[in-house]
Amino acid sequence: MKTSLVVTLIGPDRPGLVNALATRATACGAGWMESNMAQLAGQFAGIVRLEIDESAAADLEKSLLQLEHEGLHLRLERGIPATTSALRKARLELTGHDRPGIVHEISTVLARHGVSIDKLETACENASFSGEPLFRAHAELHVPLAVHASDLRRDLEALANELMVDLSLEDQPLQ
Repeated sequence: MKTSLVVTLIGPDRPGLVNALATRATACGAGWMESNMAQLAGQFAGIVRLEIDESAAADLEKSLLQLEHEGLHLRLERGIPATTSALRKARLELTGHDRPGIVHEISTVLARHGVSIDKLETACENASFSGEPLFRAHAELHVPLAVHASDLRRDLEALANELMVDLSLEDQPLQ
């Protein structure tokens, strides 16, 4: 039987960090299922889901924890089975002038409607003509079927007007 191991890691950026993790995973027979990693302010941060036979998971955990001797901080968690509750997928896109609190305001509305954020990617960049800081966000959401799309859209659009940002919300097909 297979199990998932979710690994979060952070440490000073240097060449070979991903290779060190991949080498240990491969040596234990784990498959690299999905990951998201980035260099942020001189630190390398990432999250990885590895899949391994249940009988070899403890050996993989022990091997990965040895990376802490190389300056990485790791947290290992066993995966849990996905829930089968009634959800639909949606995608949220947001663009606007950067200011503190945008993620807080949007996540507050989503939480109030029981919406779960499956994936969130954000970035600040300079606007092409004005050079002013521009905030962009892309979120993949799980929306309970009981939530009326029109109510969620209304609340998000009201907030977008208040924040003076462009926001779109689109339902996505389930896979």
